[in-house]
This record gives sequence, C-alpha cells and structure tokens, in this order.
Amino acid sequence: MNPEVKETFLKRSKIIKTIRAVLDGMGYIEVETPVLSTIAGGATARPFVTHHNTLDIDMYLRIATELHLKRLIVGGLERVYEIGRIFRNEGMDVKHNPEFTTIEMYEAYTDYHGMMDRTEKLIRESALAACGTDQITYQGEKISLAAPFARLSMNDAIRQYTGVDFLSFKGDTERAKQEAARLGLELKPTDAWGDIMARAFDENVEDKLLQPTFIYDYPVEVSPLTKRKPDLPELVERFELYVAHCELANAYSELNDPIDQRERFVHQMELRASGDEEANMIDEDFLTALEYGMPPTGGMGMGIDRLVMLLTDSPSIRDVLLFPTMKPKED
Repeated sequence: MNPEVKETFLKRSKIIKTIRAVLDGMGYIEVETPVLSTIAGGATARPFVTHHNTLDIDMYLRIATELHLKRLIVGGLERVYEIGRIFRNEGMDVKHNPEFTTIEMYEAYTDYHGMMDRTEKLIRESALAACGTDQITYQGEKISLAAPFARLSMNDAIRQYTGVDFLSFKGDTERAKQEAARLGLELKPTDAWGDIMARAFDENVEDKLLQPTFIYDYPVEVSPLTKRKPDLPELVERFELYVAHCELANAYSELNDPIDQRERFVHQMELRASGDEEANMIDEDFLTALEYGMPPTGGMGMGIDRLVMLLTDSPSIRDVLLFPTMKPKED
C-alpha cells in the first residue's frame, strides 16, 4: 500500500530480469533442479527435514543448488544457472531469512578469476537497471560499483587488520590457537589451522569492508567443494565478495577430482559425527558424476535478497521479501 515499498519490489523485479538477460546473452541456459533431496549438500548449513509418505523416507529441503548444477556440467551443459529458493533451518536476523533466493551459475573451462569478472558484470548491470547509476548510497555510505572491484587475498586481509600472517605457520594448528587466544576468538574443539584462519577473518576483517572487495584464496578446511591451489595445497581457489560490510557472493574453481572430493566428504562426515549439524553429507550420486569426468569449471552463488537490499538501500532482508518468515500472532 506504501509507494516506497512498492518501488522496492519493482526494483527487485528489474534486478532479477537483468541477471537473466545478462546470463542468457552470454550463452548460459536457465535450468531447474530438485527442491527435495535425500542429501542436504552443496553448502555448510542446517537443513529442514520432511517426510515422503509414499517412499517412506525422510527428505531435505535444498540448502543449495550446487551439486545438481555441477552434475549438469558433467552431462555436457557447459553454461548453466538457476535462480531459485533455498531453505536453511538457522537463525534469523537482518541478513538471514529461513527461505531466500540465490543465483547459482557454473561455466566449464573457466576458474574463480573468470567468475570474478562475471560477478562484477552482473552487479554493475543490475545497479544500472535498478538505480540508473553504478554510484550508490547504502545506509548513508557511498559505494562505487564501477569497475574494477578490489581483490585481496584472505591472508593479506587478515595481516592488514590484525598483523597475523597465517601463511608463515601454515598447517600449524597449535600456533593458530595461540594467535586465536591473542585475538580473543572462540573456537570449537575440532577447529584446525584453516578453520581458525577463517574465523580470524570473520571476526576482524569482514565488518571493515565497505567498497566491493573480492577476498580470495581460502583455507581448504572451510571449502570442501573447492579445487586446491597447485602451489599451496593448504588453500583453495575460492573467493567471496564483500560489499557494505556484508558477504554478497561466493565462488570457486570447482573441485573435479573424485578421490580428493570423497576424502573431503569423509572429513565432513567426521565433523557431523562430532556434533556439527551444518557439515556436508556424502553425496554418492555427485561422486559418481565426478568419476565420469567434470571439465575445469568455475562456479558462483549470490544472494539475490542481499543484492536487492544493497541496491534499494534496505537495512533488513525483511524489507525486500514480499512475505518474510514470521512467528504466528498469539490468539
């Protein structure tokens, strides 16, 4: 009923239409993958569980579209994307709703550097369509979406803001725990060197990143689906894009080695056995697909709702969802 609210959702429609137009123009095809699955995979998240009466099995609402989309790459569809609803049984705040919309895209014969270029283009074209400019203001802060976005390795970012150089003691969990204590980080008993490195970034760097910044080269422990760096196997070819102190996109050079992928899944199952409900499950169908052979592939996922928040100057995800999840009103 309020004109300014209506305008937000008109812009949301323009943003989604623009994403489709850009990807279609680059030779991608839009596909649909299952919402119900016997495996909750493709992300680190706690799933919703339901029951299929006819088959008499428990099923999960998808927490990502990743594993099915990569199986399509194996099948010969070399550029695919899906704009779809995702469900995660987790906390709610201004950045999180239990159901939300993502764009996931995969392209054969590219890597995470190629995905950086694709991501920049999608965001800039969306801003021009919705706002008429690539110079925006979000919650009183001016942000430039003009090319190029900054690019900074995770280790360099941590070193810049904390003085700790994790690569100087790579793989040394005990030394990492000492640095974590100095930084005041809370750790899990299962946390290894890479988990601690990622936590140091989350706690000390993320809220400093206002202008668009690609943070790249993540530790392998927090990236179970990502290809290792050939010259530095403790790290993987992954980036996350941060804008206005918030993660907006996540991308990989996709892991296509079935032996390495199985070992990563086994480690994730060990974490589940130790009580981590967000760890990945083993997806045998996906592993079988990798054994047939997946070409070198780059993939990217981005939260549509967070992009709409950014481009409509909306402080809460509830402001950009027509029907956000809400607790029923008491009688």
